[in-house]
Amino acid sequence: MKEDILSDKLLNELEIYGVSRRDFLKYCATTAAILGISELEFTSGIAYALEKPTSGKPAVLWIEGQACAGCTIALTQVSYPPIASIILDKISVRYDHTIMAAAGHLAEKVYEDTVKQGGYILIVEGATPSADDRFHMGGGMPFRKRLEESARNSTAVLAVGACSAYGGIPRACPSKGIGVSEVLNKAKINKPVVNISTCPVHPDHLIGTILYVLVTGKVPELDSKGRPAMYFGEVSMHDNCRRRAHFDAGEFLKDWNDPKQKNWCLLEKGCKGPVSYIDCTVRRWNEGISFCLDCGGLCQACGEPVFYDKVTPLYTAESEISQKILAMREAGLLMKENS
Repeated sequence: MKEDILSDKLLNELEIYGVSRRDFLKYCATTAAILGISELEFTSGIAYALEKPTSGKPAVLWIEGQACAGCTIALTQVSYPPIASIILDKISVRYDHTIMAAAGHLAEKVYEDTVKQGGYILIVEGATPSADDRFHMGGGMPFRKRLEESARNSTAVLAVGACSAYGGIPRACPSKGIGVSEVLNKAKINKPVVNISTCPVHPDHLIGTILYVLVTGKVPELDSKGRPAMYFGEVSMHDNCRRRAHFDAGEFLKDWNDPKQKNWCLLEKGCKGPVSYIDCTVRRWNEGISFCLDCGGLCQACGEPVFYDKVTPLYTAESEISQKILAMREAGLLMKENS
């Protein structure tokens, strides 16, 4: 029985965080289904991970290149699911520009000691300049060198956010930012890289990936773009869109100020839903409250390699990707029978 896996020690710790036995088991069942792991295996794995002393956890280095720190902020603001806060407490985050208390030589000493020790999980936020190393310097070295150095002794690399995964917004800037995989390939560093894209990273995607690694000891199955297949599937945002009926009826928003057009399809305003393959329509953001299309915005395909340079300008259909999507519509490739 799954209940037998939960020791008094674990139950007491869950109670401190306001998590009941029932809520914990329900969360484990749901997450196990998403991760493609048996419920018993997942529950026992998480119970073991939570009861294991923090000092025995794999260390985590979180380094930040060209970024806005949005991914760190998105993760640290999470309050649901409650199990996430427990996991974050159990992981030994040794180094993070945004949230660590240490600074200067003390912080760099921790980084250097952890790199020498090896065996840590490396989380990378932000792009790496490819035009000139001087676009991003820190800790006395170019970010590219820090990434290469820290990746060599890591067990796995999680590239969080669009910038880290594929270059994101910095790729469209003079620095010509590139993603982690490209940097490591150029340096001939062979490490498993998980691209957890979107701008910023979705907390569920990152927590879920960490849980998978904790339970199985390996990275999850990846799609053709190096992303966790459990979150980035074969169904597009367009196919699951709440405005899809208006697309099928040929009702496209042209005037933002016309109340009648409030919920019409946003394709002609630059929505990139047809080329975005992610679970936003089901998972949503802000702890399941809403997401871009639900609050009047467009899908900008922030989880795809084309973000940002090929999808801008954002709120018109002038971008390279929007022109491609409009051509697909004219060819009838966006109809239900072809989706």
